[in-house]
This record gives sequence, C-alpha cells and structure tokens, in this order.
Amino acid sequence: MGTGKGSRAMPARLEGVQRRFERWRRKRKKAKARIPDPLWDAAVALAETYGVHRTSKALSLDYYSLKKRVEEALADRRGRQGVPADVATGGSKADSASGATFLELPPPAWAAGSECTLELEEVGGARMRVHLKGFAEPDLAALSRSFWESAS
Repeated sequence: MGTGKGSRAMPARLEGVQRRFERWRRKRKKAKARIPDPLWDAAVALAETYGVHRTSKALSLDYYSLKKRVEEALADRRGRQGVPADVATGGSKADSASGATFLELPPPAWAAGSECTLELEEVGGARMRVHLKGFAEPDLAALSRSFWESAS
C-alpha cells in the first residue's frame, strides 16, 4: 500500500491486524469459514480509530459487515453505561430501529483560532490584501466582488 497519489503509509496497528487476517485466511480449512470473534474485535477497534472504509479496505472485509459490527459495539458500550442507544445518539426509538441516527458535533476548536490571508491584484495594478483572524465565515465572494467592481 501507499503507492497511489496522496496515499498515506499504513499505521503499524493496522498492518499488524492485516497480517493476522492474512495468516488466518491462509490456514483456514474452508473458504467460507466465519471470521473468528477475536479478529472481528480487532477490526472493530481499528475501524473506530481509522474509519470503517480504510479498515475494511486494508483487511479485505465487507464494508457494511464491519460498519454493522462497529455500530453494535458502540450501542453495546452505551447500553453498559446505562444510556439507551436512542438517547445517546439523539434520535428516537424509531430512528434507532431503522439505523438512522443524528449526532450534533460542536465546531472544531481550531475554527476559533483560524487565519486566512486573501490577496487580490488587478491587471491595472490595484491591490488588496486582507488578513482574517478568528473569523466565523467571511463572505469572501462579496469581499472580492466589491474589490473587482471598485478596481474597474
């Protein structure tokens, strides 16, 4: 892995579990043998860290099977903490039965301290440089439009 454009090296933990899966696949007696629970548990733990897509691809697992196991593990942990799955996810019982969930995430901490420098230069020589620090969502289109209109 790691040969494609923009690809990242595989983390050591993921690589180690990948080798465990490869060993199990070589030694299994039946081609359709069920994956042992310890291997599934390792895959679920990795998926919670590296994501379901990346993990399923690295371990040659069915994406939806792994996703289902990750969701079940999450629901099981919430159940052991005494929080009903539908309450913990912010959904209703109908939502949890259908698999639909809603989770509101706070804005990332880095958003408050973000910076941006916008530099515009017109062919005739007019220039504008704006340094934005700690902005929410500036209207860069309106800002640049006003520059282009006044520079003309």
